[in-house]
Amino acid sequence: MPLSEHEQRMLEQMERALYAEDPKFASALEGSGLRTYTRRRVYQAVAGFLVGIALLMAGMVAQQIWVSVVGFLVMLGCAVLAVTGWRKAPKPGEQPTGATGSAGTRRQARQRRSMMDRIEQRWQRRRDEQGGH
Repeated sequence: MPLSEHEQRMLEQMERALYAEDPKFASALEGSGLRTYTRRRVYQAVAGFLVGIALLMAGMVAQQIWVSVVGFLVMLGCAVLAVTGWRKAPKPGEQPTGATGSAGTRRQARQRRSMMDRIEQRWQRRRDEQGGH
């Protein structure tokens, strides 16, 4: 469903305000780093899952149960990798890192949350102003 002309103008106005307030964050949002990281992670998981299926079948053909078990474990691990990949994907403007739970990470999350709160408050204020006319 396409946006109405009014909604399109509001969206453009919000984009301009975001660029004016925080150009670094806005440019990070329009980049494809997050999508690329997530897509690569899913492709890796699918490839690993296919390898797991091949191992499972090879174990069945060769009548080696341990090969089939390894194939099943590879499939299970890749499924978990795909699911957790979506959750652990870096936030816009961040680089993928292995360190999680540090004080700096919590502080960034808090700042990001407060910025989102400000954006939501502005959006609500604009909607209230528009609705009042």
